[in-house]
Amino acid sequence: MSDTSLRPTVWLTTLGCSKNQVDSDKISSVLGEAGYADADSPSDADIVMVNTCGFIEAARRESVETILALADARRDDARLVVMGCMAQRYEDELAEALPEADAVIGLDRYPELLAELDHLVHEDRPEWEPITISGVRRSALDILDLPTRTAPTTPFAYVKVAEGCNKTCAFCAIPLIRGSQRSRTEDGIVAEVAGLVDQGVQEVVLVAQDLAAYGRDAGAGSIEQLVERVADLDGLGRVRLYYLYPKEIRPGLIDLMAGHPVVADYFDLSLQHASAPLLRSMRRPGSGERHLELIGRIRSAAPAAATRSSFIVGFPGETESDIEELAEFLGDARLSWAGFFPYSPEEGTRAVDLPDQVSEDATAERLRHLQAVQDEITAAENAAIVGRTLDVLVDGVDEGIPVGRSYREAPEIDGIIQLDRGRRGEWVAATVVGAYGNDLAATVAAP
Repeated sequence: MSDTSLRPTVWLTTLGCSKNQVDSDKISSVLGEAGYADADSPSDADIVMVNTCGFIEAARRESVETILALADARRDDARLVVMGCMAQRYEDELAEALPEADAVIGLDRYPELLAELDHLVHEDRPEWEPITISGVRRSALDILDLPTRTAPTTPFAYVKVAEGCNKTCAFCAIPLIRGSQRSRTEDGIVAEVAGLVDQGVQEVVLVAQDLAAYGRDAGAGSIEQLVERVADLDGLGRVRLYYLYPKEIRPGLIDLMAGHPVVADYFDLSLQHASAPLLRSMRRPGSGERHLELIGRIRSAAPAAATRSSFIVGFPGETESDIEELAEFLGDARLSWAGFFPYSPEEGTRAVDLPDQVSEDATAERLRHLQAVQDEITAAENAAIVGRTLDVLVDGVDEGIPVGRSYREAPEIDGIIQLDRGRRGEWVAATVVGAYGNDLAATVAAP
């Protein structure tokens, strides 16, 4: 290992969704408090860690490729630790298949993570003494409930309010990976958000697999109550909500999102498809008609609301007629944003054994068709914004051009607004002067 006069150094690579990034931020914070230091690169680290994603096959391939690449990039004496969703679901298989890994630690074993790292360090550096962490036992690291995390590098931050999911969707392995829903306490979430605001965060994105069901597993609290408490914190400019299961969206939540000045009129709806028979096969609620009714209620309360959804294409039994029904739904719904993803057969889910599996070629062609339909809709919806003045949060500068987002654009997944001036973390009033596909151009009013 490196010079024993230095703190052990760690490089942590995170794959997958925003919920994984939250875990990594909290782990990094605990490691810093425990006496570890951030490495400048994988080749400089004493311990290289990979927080993997195991949601679908493509994510697992990326995880394995990343593990192998980092195994090659590390120093000969550095240790490699594999963690996260893929490690949770395939811990024994990965430990056997990846001799490069010195430890494979799934989500259920996160309480052991810090003690395991200490052990790896002490094997080569027995004289190093870990720093005592106030209030956290090294063998009881509860990542979800920790209110502290590393300082953000962006003016926005994700905050995970619950772990797992109680739904039984036929295609989804999340309950198999992360278990049943476990909601955090309101006080813990509010404390975490307040700490982020103290560090300069202007926008908080509340995330969970089934966000609108927050608190029901604990028998107390509600998503409406939580959102209102977070939005009322001094210094916070915007709250955004991710992953709203349509059946869980109550009128009170719609009214709160439409009426509170800090809560974004941004509805991220987990619709998945428009064909009623296919949705039933997916073990999902609703139909295209029911989806349109929900969107209508949203727009009645918030006429300028932004809407987003994701759709699975190529689910077993899907027909060309189902695709045309979905395309027609897109035309009627006029969603601001939409993503389309190929069905991925996941071990242990009900859909794996369903008949009438759709070929990869047919799925790819359907994806292209639906994306083209939505691209036209998004471009038209963006063009209709030209002339409006929006409150824009400047995320940073890209190749010399300030870029930011209004309430209509979620970080990292939607379009951006290019500005003629602005500083990172600043709020500006910007008038949209052009629309270019997913992105907008705007001029900032003179101070």
